[in-house]
Amino acid sequence: MTPPFTVLSVCMGNICRSPMSERLLVARLREHVGDGVDELLLSHSCGLGGWHAGEGMTEATAKELRERGGTDEGFRSRQITRDMLDISDLIITATSEQVEYIAAHYPQALPRTFLVRHLGALLEHVDATALPPFAATPEAVQERGVAIVAAADAVRDKAPESELDDPWGLDSATYRRIGDELDETLIPFARLLVAA
Repeated sequence: MTPPFTVLSVCMGNICRSPMSERLLVARLREHVGDGVDELLLSHSCGLGGWHAGEGMTEATAKELRERGGTDEGFRSRQITRDMLDISDLIITATSEQVEYIAAHYPQALPRTFLVRHLGALLEHVDATALPPFAATPEAVQERGVAIVAAADAVRDKAPESELDDPWGLDSATYRRIGDELDETLIPFARLLVAA
């Protein structure tokens, strides 16, 4: 049985940016495929550090997520491992620091690794007509997702890189901006993934 298309979101402590990315992606895909999203997508997240391992996301993150249609239910912070990277078809990071960590420790994952905001800009250069057709099966979504990642990797120089600020300890307006910036990538990515 084909595993679902798997996306790993990475930040520093896995309590703000990457949990929001993990859960927002599920919410955005659910808008297109309904409750069948769990069969088609595995969205998970981690941090480079283990300072908050086992903790929930920050309340500010959870609040912003809920306001955007996501859920914080059952979330627990985790530290990055090789297994998480190995099973992931796409790895999206908040900053260049996380990309550099992956480059140093797991270089084979680099073709699948993007700054999340950079990926959003690169999607504009992906030819949707050249992708495998969408079907609501794990196999079809996995094939299409892997093709999107390869197409984005091939046009990396078509858009400037941009990082996602750390909102930890800052006000709700900052968390709202981070949510907006994540959605600038996750909404078009979800739409492209399911050919909606």
